[in-house]
Amino acid sequence: MNSTIILDIETIPTQRQDVREYIAKTVTHPGNISKAETIAKWNEESKPAAVEEAVSKTGLDGAFGQIVCIGFDAVDSGVPAVIFGLDERDILMGFNASLECIPRNEWLSTAIVGHNVSSFDLRFLLQRYIVNGIMPHSIIARAAQAKPWETEKVFDTMVQFAGVGNRISLDKLCLALGLPGKGDITGADV
Repeated sequence: MNSTIILDIETIPTQRQDVREYIAKTVTHPGNISKAETIAKWNEESKPAAVEEAVSKTGLDGAFGQIVCIGFDAVDSGVPAVIFGLDERDILMGFNASLECIPRNEWLSTAIVGHNVSSFDLRFLLQRYIVNGIMPHSIIARAAQAKPWETEKVFDTMVQFAGVGNRISLDKLCLALGLPGKGDITGADV
């Protein structure tokens, strides 16, 4: 029997001060500024915003971002389970425990389903498991290593519609198919 897990994660930028300090050190003035007084002015007036912009981008970076929500349906009930909070380690451990509802003999025949799940959600999850020193559940580890076209392991709605390497937003795909989209909510709203 083939099982599916419908999956979506929500992430936020780094909450770690040491990472913020690291990023602040890497943000420098534009290369077309060379005068010392202009550089000093840029550092005073523009650098703080440039640092904040760089920090905000870590929400899409599995090395530094943080998972705050995992929504999934592992029992094909149509009612998703949600694990959320600011303790990422607890979220990942809870997710692993939740996947134990799937019998072991079905782990190799379970596919992860989602939009952009193969290049974002699974990769980010795997990276955050590593950062937190937690072994990912076997189903997640298997799917994270799958090629986007290995639909028996991962079924990515974006890849299936747009093709490998191409993109389509979930809302645009829903509109094309005459389905309700996610509306005005974005990951940034989480």
